[in-house]
Amino acid sequence: MRLVQEWFTAAELACRTLPDLPASPRGIAFKAEREAWTKPEQRGTWWRERTGRGGGIEYHLSVLPQAAQVKLCIDLTLEKPTAVAPAHALNGADRSDRWQWFDRQTDKKKSVASTRLAALQAVRSLTDAGVAKTVAMRQVAEHNKVAQSSLYEWEKLVHRVPVADWLPYLSPRHAGSAGARVEFCDEAWEALKADWLRQSEPSVADCYRRLFADRELQTPLHGWTVPSLKTCERRLMAIPETVRVLRRKGADAVATLYPPQRRDRSDLHAMQVLNADFHTWDVRVLYPDGTITRPVMAAFQDIQSGKVLAWRVDFSPTRDGVRLCFGEVMERYGIPPEIIFDNGREFAAKEITGGQKTRHRFKIKDEDPVGLMTQLGVNVRFTNVYHGQAKPIERAFRDMAGSIAKDPRFEGAYVGNSPVNKPGNYGEKAVPLALFVQVINEGIAEHNGRLGRTGGICDGRSFDQVFAESYAVSTIRKATAEQRRLCLLATESIKTARINGSIEILGNRFWHEDLVETRGARVTVRFDPMNVQAGVHVYRADGAYLCEAPCIADSGFMNRDDARETGRKSKAFVRAAKALDAATSKMSLKQRLKFLQPLPDAPPLSEPKVVQLVWGNTARQLAPETELEEQSPAEAAYVAATSRARLRVVTNGDD
Repeated sequence: MRLVQEWFTAAELACRTLPDLPASPRGIAFKAEREAWTKPEQRGTWWRERTGRGGGIEYHLSVLPQAAQVKLCIDLTLEKPTAVAPAHALNGADRSDRWQWFDRQTDKKKSVASTRLAALQAVRSLTDAGVAKTVAMRQVAEHNKVAQSSLYEWEKLVHRVPVADWLPYLSPRHAGSAGARVEFCDEAWEALKADWLRQSEPSVADCYRRLFADRELQTPLHGWTVPSLKTCERRLMAIPETVRVLRRKGADAVATLYPPQRRDRSDLHAMQVLNADFHTWDVRVLYPDGTITRPVMAAFQDIQSGKVLAWRVDFSPTRDGVRLCFGEVMERYGIPPEIIFDNGREFAAKEITGGQKTRHRFKIKDEDPVGLMTQLGVNVRFTNVYHGQAKPIERAFRDMAGSIAKDPRFEGAYVGNSPVNKPGNYGEKAVPLALFVQVINEGIAEHNGRLGRTGGICDGRSFDQVFAESYAVSTIRKATAEQRRLCLLATESIKTARINGSIEILGNRFWHEDLVETRGARVTVRFDPMNVQAGVHVYRADGAYLCEAPCIADSGFMNRDDARETGRKSKAFVRAAKALDAATSKMSLKQRLKFLQPLPDAPPLSEPKVVQLVWGNTARQLAPETELEEQSPAEAAYVAATSRARLRVVTNGDD
């Protein structure tokens, strides 16, 4: 074997501090002159002119003292070990198996093999330089502090093996203590595994103790062979990790051992895909009606940028919260082509996602209403149950739970993220709802505008900046006024006032001149419960849109300005009615009277054929041709005294 370097300058030899050589270039030059290393006849054998810049003389390895040669060969071998090249002496399976076995060994065994390889290469380098093999063996053994016989044993291991394949042959083959295996009864081993591999996660010591303490196993235990506790623990730990996690922690824990999907957002644009979920805040809030609870927030997030687009606070998760929150997204930014929803009942409600192909909640019927998302042409995808990795908004919720929920203004109202993490001042106070909403709005605005974001495609920018940059160059589907009204909360039918057609909701009155036509009738109203004063949209009973009715605010009892304003509007309303009447009436009453015709005279009445006289309680019926008899004096006196005589005419025998 030839070394990668055989010629050296005096400076190179001096810096290596070789034995039997001076430690300076000048000293080495004096030694070379004294021992006649540069004889003319030895030119090209012991010395030569240096061809590099600066010139000089280089000395061959063979001219150096023997100790220096050995040390130099060893150093060069350790510095630049022979590269492993494909061998052609060994073929196929044997060579491949050798290297596969070597690759499975520990670093300690590989290091030992490398040290042995360097020693044998040093021996071969010395022998190639003309040093006797026995001398080379002795020098290398002394330098490596190993027995000379070991070098011969290593040489036998690589006999007739290419140098490129020496490493696997020189690696130690001892198996260590793992080769001896203590006897363990199969039935006892299975009993120990069955006790330890369960989701209660008992300790090995307890399972080992129960193996001997169980009364039912006392009799068969006499025939069992059980090793020590340490051996049992070592063998239990040798069970494959996936099996141990599956049996002791469950299938969900095994799923975490598989690397999750990492999705690239660079191919998306703003408003292309949104995701939404509910978040329960770890803060106690006091509502105006005196209720104290932890509020719930519905939020929509743009996946491409990570910006939270809209949010709504409510008592609990509801489909109305989803509808109103999505209405804000439509109002501000537009309609997204696709949304990723949580698999909760609020998102899968028929009013929200009815008619979607991937909706598998509730019983599906042919007469089910078409959901809001289906009407707007939004494709909905539902995530798996309890799989937060599929919703990037969960990461935003974690940030908010660590920053916004711990705002100084919430001190004493913060309850912790779990029952075991309650703060010391738990339950000390509850913040008012108005203050809570104010802090949430400020916190989410700061969350969206925070610089230095490194996730996704931010590169140090904020979520707002990434969203605005993409939104400006993206094709966005804007919502019409009719589509935006679909997201408002719809009430049951409400009866308008009988006198003027006004509507009253939540203590607020609403009126529009078009409502006069619906006085006392039932209508459907859509409105935003968080902003009722902005007005309501009124639909007729058949679903046709009628008008947008503004809110009529109450005024002070002695407020003259409001009274004058109301009077002015009332007069304007009357004038509008008169103008409408003038525009719609083409004929006056006087003009109408000209077309009236005189009524015909009534036909004369015929004489009755039968006349009935009534005297008190007695009636006599006479024919027309029968003459009346004269009254007796007693009858005449009775009629005059009581004035009760009555005459009833009977025609054709009917009263």
